[in-house]
Amino acid sequence: MATYAVGDIQGCLDEFLELLELIQFDKAKDKIWLTGDLVNRGPDSLETLREIKAMGQSVISVLGNHDLYLIALARVPEIFSRYKHTLHDILSSNDKEELVDWLRSFPLLHYDKKLNFALVHAGIYPTWDLAEALTYSEEVTNMLKDESEIDSFLRELYGDNPLKWKPTLTGIERLRFITNSFTRMRYCHQNHSLDLREKKHPRHASPNLVPWFAAPFRRKTKVSVVFGHWSSLTLNDAHKREHRVFPTDTGAVWKGTLTALRIDDLKYFTTIPRSKKNFSANN
Repeated sequence: MATYAVGDIQGCLDEFLELLELIQFDKAKDKIWLTGDLVNRGPDSLETLREIKAMGQSVISVLGNHDLYLIALARVPEIFSRYKHTLHDILSSNDKEELVDWLRSFPLLHYDKKLNFALVHAGIYPTWDLAEALTYSEEVTNMLKDESEIDSFLRELYGDNPLKWKPTLTGIERLRFITNSFTRMRYCHQNHSLDLREKKHPRHASPNLVPWFAAPFRRKTKVSVVFGHWSSLTLNDAHKREHRVFPTDTGAVWKGTLTALRIDDLKYFTTIPRSKKNFSANN
């Protein structure tokens, strides 16, 4: 039995199937962890969701920002349908409600005590310990599952503020900060506030910013974290060990690769980049 963590698929079904073949995935005994952003921007969001759902208990996924956007589109389309997306196939499908309700059950954070690994889309806010992070994740999950509250929550969810955590935050401000931390965060400022705009690799970002996992105010932890969301990020083995973090988004939707990390021995597997496939086909 092996456990694999797979980076952002974003509707790239061919790459996902290629990766499953590469790792010789056996759903009868292996587990797949997905870092979220299963949909949007890629060519096959609907079939990707159907494929993953059909894999049943062999799959554990957290929510990414694009998955949340799909839920918002499906639930309160009058607010979000004017924005550009590639989710029309899902929104017009006869199993839309079933798929969206399935997504609503996903957590923002998953932790496996035996493996001592946490799975998240973007990251864990640096001042939170694991117990706090799991509690805060559950607050948002409960809201997404609440049929009487979810639509009003989604209508108010989107926005950057507040940028700094306070345990005394309440209501939508609290839930928005929690959601943004788990699904959008890359950088923090030295004053502990989030920067939700910068996407560059740390070598090219402002020196005033620090990656969430390298923040000097990050709580010390023995828990390793696997995450996606940050396709421009590359870390060497020393940095991964130092910070106990394992990024897996290698930009499949941007003609990069789709990557799996085998949690058991920390070995990476990657598909062939789409650009090289196209070159091979034309030569």
